[in-house]
Amino acid sequence: MLKATGATAGAVGIGTTALAPPAAAAGASFAHPGLLHTRADLDRMAAKVKAGAAAHTAGFAKLTANRHAQSGWTANPQATVVRGGAGQNYAILYNDVHAAYQNALRGHVSGDSAHLDTAVAILNAWSAELTTLAGNADRFLAAGIYGYQIANAAELVRDHPDFELGRFQEMLTTVFAPLSDSFLVKHNDAVVSNYWTNWDLTAMCCVLATGILCDDQAQVARAVEYFKHGEGLGSIRNAIPVVRDDGLAEWLEAGRDQGHALLGVGLMGTFCEMAWNQGIDLYGYDDSRFLKGAQYVAKWAMGGEVPFTANTRRKGAINGWSGSETVTEAAPVDPAMTRPIWAMIANHYTKRRGLPASYLTRIAAKASPEGGGGDYGPNSGGYDQLGFGTLAFTRDKATGAGAGGSAGPAASGAASPAAGAGAAAGSDARPQTGATASPSASASSSATGDLAATGSNDVIGWTAATGVTALAGGLLLLRRRERVRRASR
Repeated sequence: MLKATGATAGAVGIGTTALAPPAAAAGASFAHPGLLHTRADLDRMAAKVKAGAAAHTAGFAKLTANRHAQSGWTANPQATVVRGGAGQNYAILYNDVHAAYQNALRGHVSGDSAHLDTAVAILNAWSAELTTLAGNADRFLAAGIYGYQIANAAELVRDHPDFELGRFQEMLTTVFAPLSDSFLVKHNDAVVSNYWTNWDLTAMCCVLATGILCDDQAQVARAVEYFKHGEGLGSIRNAIPVVRDDGLAEWLEAGRDQGHALLGVGLMGTFCEMAWNQGIDLYGYDDSRFLKGAQYVAKWAMGGEVPFTANTRRKGAINGWSGSETVTEAAPVDPAMTRPIWAMIANHYTKRRGLPASYLTRIAAKASPEGGGGDYGPNSGGYDQLGFGTLAFTRDKATGAGAGGSAGPAASGAASPAAGAGAAAGSDARPQTGATASPSASASSSATGDLAATGSNDVIGWTAATGVTALAGGLLLLRRRERVRRASR
């Protein structure tokens, strides 16, 4: 891989502010709720809306106006969900998943139990019916995206007396997570760089969310280790392969198109936020590499000029067809295109950590108030993020080490026990984890000729512009190794 510039390996960098609660004892269960939202986060949202805080009130209005957030929603569970190929019906699943999440979030913020009851009814209906995710290679996208999303909905109602938690955990661990785990190990029997960054990230989010919801520390450790050192294009140094001296870092899928690049940034932010709420600081990992990549994408997506290092990626099946493609420049963008991904990332870096992030701040303000599934078009791309970040992640700026906009849970057993020494247990800050487990060997998917070099077009079918198709990335990149200098384009 290309060596990063502008940073010294192992040095204390901009993302290493010592904000951390005490780590939990080894073997302890995870903090709940503890995926995208902690109890303190939910309390903050409710208090801010009650007090009439402008951003939260606007965000809550977006939620209550969404048709999925109504307590009259009725689930339509299926035994088999198909994404990709004949018989597709996966829109049924993602509509119900977003209805469950939105009702659960609305119930916590408003205090109206009818919405929590609706969320529980939706989730119980699906756990009683769903047995199979099918389709071509896109079935892995279904497992990853809807797996992490449905886990987040369940986490918000896990203590509801009518929620069938055990049955839901069984569905998550037997229907969704095995496909995601298999993908990270086998990549659908393709060469490791065949699939774009967002494919890995969907699977990583599902594995991490499953591990947390099911109190499976080994699953969480596998996901975290893959984020740091995985061979596929979703690991952080493959997704963000070039760090520049100007403080920005090139996002791999910027060479593909805008919609998928935004999707990837949103997924990596989701992964980092879920880990953070369990005491694992990936936002600050590798000298805040994700901050630099997100800033790059934000600048580019607003129409700014950004450098791009030419690269070539191998693709194809193992012991089968093969090829390679090269990309030489960042794709064109439509500055009007948006996804509800920015509030979470901008608030972490500027409010929790107090770091400057001008491009993130500008693009988050431009996208505010963020909506959710159903607000960004009817196709699956409009449901790739749970959204409502203006409501959920707008926070007050931290006033010192250990202080933040939301009091967080104790770190999980996956975190380094010594990492949190000296910080307040209720702080919003998290330690750097030392988890180093490797992905497990999972049941591999069979080679059925359904390899996807770029993914389903429906992933960004809702967007206004597609950009230039380009392929890049991974350990198989043939990249320059000399020091990268800023290039004008």
